[in-house]
Amino acid sequence: MTPSTSSRSELTAEQLAACAPIEQYFFGHAHDDASYMRQAFLPSAHIESMREGVFTSWPLNVYCERFGGKPAADEATRRRSIDWIEVAGTAASARVTLVHGAITFTDYFVLLQTQDGWKIANKAFVGQPTQA
Repeated sequence: MTPSTSSRSELTAEQLAACAPIEQYFFGHAHDDASYMRQAFLPSAHIESMREGVFTSWPLNVYCERFGGKPAADEATRRRSIDWIEVAGTAASARVTLVHGAITFTDYFVLLQTQDGWKIANKAFVGQPTQA
């Protein structure tokens, strides 16, 4: 769950702080638990993608319905990494990769530093077949 393009020791304090909601997001996937997602995202967040050529935009509550509390059978083999994170003041962006069996997801996050700490404001993603 650590950045793959640089070691954690190479990240600035502000980058490490901005990674906190991404780590919550990773825990949400690992445990199939929406409560981690609610901690990671702003309540107004949308999760967006193109699914079979159609634009899809889920509000956070709809996205959280996808998590039922039962980790995937192949959870032990799944990999998640922060590829990069860039911080400018109270705004940040990050790309993460989630290798979930036959599908690899690339997520792009917009993050904001709020009075409650860093939160994911929005997510755009694509899922593609995992390369062997």
